[in-house]
Amino acid sequence: MPVNPLLREELLQFIWQYRLYNQRDLQSTNGEKILVLHPGSRNLHDGPDFTAASIRIGNTRWMGNVELHLRSTDWFRHRHQHDERYANIILHVVFYHDDDRLQVPCLELQQYVPKMLLQHYASLKNAAGFVPCEAQAATVPRLWWKSWMERLLADRWEQKMQQWEAWLQHSGNNWEELLYRVMAEGFGLPLNAAPLLDVARALPYRVLLRYCHQPLLAEALLFGQAGLLQGEFKDPYPASLQREFRWLQHKHRLAPLPPSRWEWLRVRPAGFPTMRIAAFAALWHQQPRLLGSLLEAGTIAGLRQLITAAPTSYWKTHYKPDKEVAKTVSMGPKGVNGLLINVVLPFLYFYGKMKSSLYQQQKAMDMLLRLPAEDNVVIRNWKQHGVAAENALESQALLQLKKWHCDRKRCLECAIGAKLLKGSVG
Repeated sequence: MPVNPLLREELLQFIWQYRLYNQRDLQSTNGEKILVLHPGSRNLHDGPDFTAASIRIGNTRWMGNVELHLRSTDWFRHRHQHDERYANIILHVVFYHDDDRLQVPCLELQQYVPKMLLQHYASLKNAAGFVPCEAQAATVPRLWWKSWMERLLADRWEQKMQQWEAWLQHSGNNWEELLYRVMAEGFGLPLNAAPLLDVARALPYRVLLRYCHQPLLAEALLFGQAGLLQGEFKDPYPASLQREFRWLQHKHRLAPLPPSRWEWLRVRPAGFPTMRIAAFAALWHQQPRLLGSLLEAGTIAGLRQLITAAPTSYWKTHYKPDKEVAKTVSMGPKGVNGLLINVVLPFLYFYGKMKSSLYQQQKAMDMLLRLPAEDNVVIRNWKQHGVAAENALESQALLQLKKWHCDRKRCLECAIGAKLLKGSVG
């Protein structure tokens, strides 16, 4: 019997876990009556799919492990017969029963699973719109959405913080060095985060700190290390940056990045590498001890003021060296909010977590709730389909949901997809 190509073991496990099948008159393939008292706990590690299940088979109550497969023959295809971890299985649950060799009670589920559930799952997997459940997402109660959004934000921040913890350890627990790198990555978002982070990795914070009181030297270090001071310049200012960097490069044995690393296409002028590097240099000139100032700031307005720095006068009329314009556009309120949402507040939360400071963690979360939702194509699409973000926490959660669940069709791991599927059998 051919297996439905959309049917996966993950769906079978989902059905078993939430008992989305007709639980009356269950029988094993040998005709014994089965009563599922408890399906067991999902095992996310190697070994049987569910542990500590409680099942009555015939007149005997069994406690133990349950293994699930699409076909009975998958037991042998996966070579479980040679694995001691599967020696104490009390029930083998399959969708199609096609082999009687295994001397373990077997439950064939296909006859007990509602066809509507399979059809609904197929429609989600085959959906080609913005998100698989776009037609039904708005029908899920708001309270359900809010709970899921909090979990999504936690996942999003956890991904950042795992990387930051590794950087912190590598820096010898130097929090100022970590903040320097984190801010570099943030200033480069979205398309130049990686090269600007590499600049910060190759140009230690302690070196920049020695010169950041002089804007010319701070810019020389950052632009030179970025590989953007190569060639000949007509304007005196970039030429002076080049001269200063050659001296600093020799003194500190610096190796610049290749200029090809930078992305210019599909980037608005305010986001050009030159503009972001100039603003980044101005930040450290204005706030050389930024960490302490961020920790002491008690308001969103205070944080905005700390991370908003005006570049030197040359970059007010130049997007690139030797190319003058009437007036450049620097990072506006939307860009500053983006830095707060994606960098500063997660960093403050991380600091509080690592220092066991509930105050710092709560302060970061409270500020995130007070910031407006981000405005981008993903958030606008969610709103068009009836799911509007009310604040920055919710917009961050919806971005996480779209990237890590919806785009990958991981509906069974999504609280919204799971609720819709459960509702299809209710």
